[in-house]
Amino acid sequence: MRTFVVAGGCFWCLDAVYRTLQGVKDVVSGYTGGSTVEPSYEAVCTGATGHAEAVAVTFDETVIPSSVILDVFFTLHDPRQLNRQGNDVGTQYRSAMFYADQEQKAEFEAARDRAAEIWEGDIVTTIEPLGVYWRAEEYHQDFFAKNPGQGYCLAVALPKVNKVRKSYAQYVLAS
Repeated sequence: MRTFVVAGGCFWCLDAVYRTLQGVKDVVSGYTGGSTVEPSYEAVCTGATGHAEAVAVTFDETVIPSSVILDVFFTLHDPRQLNRQGNDVGTQYRSAMFYADQEQKAEFEAARDRAAEIWEGDIVTTIEPLGVYWRAEEYHQDFFAKNPGQGYCLAVALPKVNKVRKSYAQYVLAS
């Protein structure tokens, strides 16, 4: 099992997408990249903590390659938007990858290079060392599945889930 920590806008979208993939064993929404100890959602939303909303994706590489996990990341959000995704604005919504070791750093750099070949314009995704990862409040875990009719889920998360389902159909869990 391997775990990657990535941030690309609201963690509800990342969580929703990764949970649809074969080989993904766990997705934990949380906060990283900041300086506040035990940050709350409310504190992170101010942008003052320095944390990004992120997900820790644990997956079985014998089922789904690490390159696919990373390419999905660059498919489900726009890595050209600095400190935002759509209407979600602030450093907490930045596009970032948090590496645990030099091997992950190299994999993340390679994925960013692949993304640069697809996206027009400059990729702003940062590659940062993984510090402390703080688990988000329980109501953020698997938010999309628990709140499928919620407006944000319908308007923002669902289109991302559908895009990944279409682009990576061979890795999508059977419904």
